[in-house]
Amino acid sequence: MKNSEDSSLDSMVSSSRVFERVRPSQGFGGEMDSDVWERISRAMNFEEADRVPIWDYLDNRGIVEHLGQPGDDYAQGMVRVYHTLGIDLCRGYGGSFKEEQEGEWTGEGRVRHRISGRTQWKMGYEIQSLGELKSYALDPVSLDWIRQQWVPAIREQQRRFAPRTFYVPGHGMGFHGTYALMGLQFFSYALYDAPGEIERLLESNGENAHRFARVAAEERLGPIYFIGDDIAYKDKLMFSLSFLRRTFIPMLRRCIEPLHQHGIKVVYHSDGNLWEILDDMIEAGIDGLNPIEPLAGMTLNALKRRYGRRLLLVGGMDCSQLLPLGTPDDIRDAVKEAMRAAAPGGGLFIGSSSEIVPSTPVRNILAFYQACREYGRYPVRGIDTPADLIDRTKR
Repeated sequence: MKNSEDSSLDSMVSSSRVFERVRPSQGFGGEMDSDVWERISRAMNFEEADRVPIWDYLDNRGIVEHLGQPGDDYAQGMVRVYHTLGIDLCRGYGGSFKEEQEGEWTGEGRVRHRISGRTQWKMGYEIQSLGELKSYALDPVSLDWIRQQWVPAIREQQRRFAPRTFYVPGHGMGFHGTYALMGLQFFSYALYDAPGEIERLLESNGENAHRFARVAAEERLGPIYFIGDDIAYKDKLMFSLSFLRRTFIPMLRRCIEPLHQHGIKVVYHSDGNLWEILDDMIEAGIDGLNPIEPLAGMTLNALKRRYGRRLLLVGGMDCSQLLPLGTPDDIRDAVKEAMRAAAPGGGLFIGSSSEIVPSTPVRNILAFYQACREYGRYPVRGIDTPADLIDRTKR
């Protein structure tokens, strides 16, 4: 027997409403429902539309099995899930391995992956010694390859997710890609034993990331671009502030420059506690922050109060404890509180604090997005927020 949540979802999917379509940018790979695009564009410009847009990343096989239809493959099922749940923006989805795949290995040679907790983990690295570090060379990615291979792949994803979900183009900026070649422990030792070699690889990876950003801007793939590189733990930065200011911040600024030259907003993703470096990141040019981990001390309320109209907020709902382990009522209460803290005045894209992990129960997923659609409908009454907050933070 279907519950009220399923019935509500059915009504969304079966609606025969005729909608206008709009292309968000000249090079975008599909056409969006004009209502969805207005919701997104207003939030981008700190304005209120019909409701707060939802932005998320799903890595959960259970919800695909629950909402998918006979004949769907996994990719088709995922697109159906995003549309059914009312998710307005995404950057893709995870593979979400099956339980019976637990412990399996993939890949060959020294760089292999192991499936654990229905997620794939890297268990070997390309660089395992100082000698290998010194001899390791990164080939520059061809601009022609980016235009001929990567751009069409992005546009195909945009076409598949349209018209109800905006697929956000994006790429790393080369920082995570560098330490992922050797693991954090070896990377940390090498910062002292071979700093010049580390900076050489950072420069090479940064150049490649800049090329992706440049092409995305020139091809007008969308008015939003996503950059994802983790630099923080839950309680502090992974590296010293001085090191990040010397390496990471210039790399970030260089990636952002071609995007801003074409009027594209940049949303930056890093898990963890970013307070120590966030002002530097905003000065470097980021327009928005994702995923905003509450358990790492990053809360929507604190960010909204400190930055106001200077920073788009993307995410914010705890995906490690609340969503997989809480009750539907816990989730509804948390969403309601988040909306009251950050929705007034626009600039909020509600979603998980990284992704909907494989262990999240279907009932919690349904409750979460239903609450986002319900409590995110404007007007939203703020919580003890100074009446002049929005105007004050313009300055």
